[in-house]
Amino acid sequence: MNGIALHGGFIPYGGTFLTFSDYSRNAIRMAALMKQRVVHVFTHDSIGLGEDGPTHQPVEHAASLRLIPGLDVWRPCDAAETAVAWLQALLQQAPSALLLSRQNLPAQLRTPQQVLDVRRGGYVLSDRHHPLAAILATGSEVALAMAAQELLDAQNLPVRVVSLPSTTVFDRQDRGWRESVLGRGLPRIGVEAGVTKWWGQYGCSAALGVDRFGDSAPAAQLFAEFGLTAERLAALVTAHCRAPEAAVDSQNEHLVGLSN
Repeated sequence: MNGIALHGGFIPYGGTFLTFSDYSRNAIRMAALMKQRVVHVFTHDSIGLGEDGPTHQPVEHAASLRLIPGLDVWRPCDAAETAVAWLQALLQQAPSALLLSRQNLPAQLRTPQQVLDVRRGGYVLSDRHHPLAAILATGSEVALAMAAQELLDAQNLPVRVVSLPSTTVFDRQDRGWRESVLGRGLPRIGVEAGVTKWWGQYGCSAALGVDRFGDSAPAAQLFAEFGLTAERLAALVTAHCRAPEAAVDSQNEHLVGLSN
């Protein structure tokens, strides 16, 4: 793929499971170093892979790919975000990695402006009047965040849901945009089906994720076993909304990772 990009005349792309990005890491790094437009499409991006077991279930891979300089990493939550990710990957003179779910994901309602905002890597997907906290989510866990928001509505606890389809792109936005999306002074809770300590950079006071290797079982059973449920996310938000110590620590010293 790198050789084809260097030759020119064709935009190379390839696909495999996300966990196998380990095998192509050198090539991904070289594409970033050479600023070559190469598109890596990685599917089966979480423990939702199910019966194939922990060897095929990525946990740390999304976070590690985001550390490669010059690589745009996208983890879209539905077809609309995926379409934007593809478009941005074709427009960039740099490599991109698209991290896609095995599961069918529900389409989220958006205004035309929100569709445009996807290009900025992070945006407010669903807001409430005077929110008391913000849930930051990527990929398949955006649907989880939306479900948790509904549960919290029933408790009269308004929260904002932020979709971060590409943190690498979001980090390049101006400070004003980033603060307007994340919410200045709001307690922040991160959720992603992967390692949790990665969320500290966004001032999250807690995170829901997976800090150990997966297991072999049907996807729905695994999500319940690892606590990736709307109920547990809502309970985590409630605890950090109402506890005085839940205030965002600017040094990220109190990040709490929750996984099984």
